[in-house]
Amino acid sequence: MKTHESLFKRACQVIPGGVNSPVRAFNSVGGTPVYVESGKGAKIRTADGRTLTDFCCSWGAMILGHAHDEVVAAIQAQAALGTTFGINTALEVAFAERLCALVPCLERVRLVSSGTEAVMTALRVARGVTGRKRIVKFDGCYHGHCDSMLVAAGSGLLTGGTLTSPGISRHVASDTFVVPYNDLAALSELVREKGQEIAAIIVEPVVGNMGLVMPEPGFLAKLRHIADRCGALLIFDEVIAGFRFGLSSYAKVAGVKPDLITLGKVIGGGLPLAAVGGAAVFMDELAPRGKIYQAGTLSGNPLAVAAGLKTLEVLERENPYRRMAQLGERLSVIVNTAAASKGLPFRCAQYEGVFTLFCRAQPVKNLADARTCDTRAYAQLFHSMLNRGFYLPPSQFEVGFISAAHTQEDVVAFAHAVVGA
Repeated sequence: MKTHESLFKRACQVIPGGVNSPVRAFNSVGGTPVYVESGKGAKIRTADGRTLTDFCCSWGAMILGHAHDEVVAAIQAQAALGTTFGINTALEVAFAERLCALVPCLERVRLVSSGTEAVMTALRVARGVTGRKRIVKFDGCYHGHCDSMLVAAGSGLLTGGTLTSPGISRHVASDTFVVPYNDLAALSELVREKGQEIAAIIVEPVVGNMGLVMPEPGFLAKLRHIADRCGALLIFDEVIAGFRFGLSSYAKVAGVKPDLITLGKVIGGGLPLAAVGGAAVFMDELAPRGKIYQAGTLSGNPLAVAAGLKTLEVLERENPYRRMAQLGERLSVIVNTAAASKGLPFRCAQYEGVFTLFCRAQPVKNLADARTCDTRAYAQLFHSMLNRGFYLPPSQFEVGFISAAHTQEDVVAFAHAVVGA
């Protein structure tokens, strides 16, 4: 039996930091990263032989749970026919048609392999069609690792952002403005001064990368109005939110129509697949019809599309959303009631089937609030829960997920373990 320590030691010799995505390194919580050998439903089995109830769910991608029988069968059937051709397939046409039918703002959609690619393409389209170069994002929203999105708030609204990673041109940072999430006054001030230079306003309509933070009432509708007023495109990054709360986008739930939308995670059924789409007048500017270039050898590959189509089919047939929401509410009620009665300094933020255990008693509305959380306390909570057989995201500033495979027993046991940890 392999130990996590020995695997991580080997990995560090051949992989930067020992991991292929930084949050897996446990830098935020300490200790040795977990290695997984298999998963089924809501459970994962680790390399050292432990079974854990998984509340990370591949960061939200596994909405049906691990190794869902029908999704696995669809992948196996397609793999026997071929995994990728770099040539068009009927399957990708069917998948694009399905997405356009389910998401009201989609008139055209381009398939890609990651959320980062989808965002990068959306920003390029926005710049290409408006002839402008500057982008507005919100502090604490994560939009993948493309250069212009690895920017945090600068010293002032009008000066552009500051780089959060070496290797990015300072000119990129100067073209990206960063505004606090849920702060319409700050956004309005920026637009008054720089509105004619702004190509796009991009936002996570439900934030999942400073922990779970919901938009204030009217916030998203006001973004639509502000974008229209200054001639910028409004982009909803729904790589996490899309198809997470219902068989469509959160934009549909909110009743707001963005110009462009990015989707990922759920739509891939556990395989690398994402999408960018929106109004035909903008999307038709992409090559080969238009002059804005974007390409990808594995884009829309039949293996990922087969998994995505089957996942959407199962979600439509079984409609697990209400039950996931009920489980999420049960979790938050148990945790928050116990925290209040015992005077514990944490709070469960929850919406439908997603949640964050914030180590802070007050609600979190933006990144400034999130930064006051006790990250050491979260690290202790994470390892305590891991020892009790539950896997949480290894960072205070990520979102936990309830899948269709989780049971009431799973969630109640988890909640009681949290308040007893």
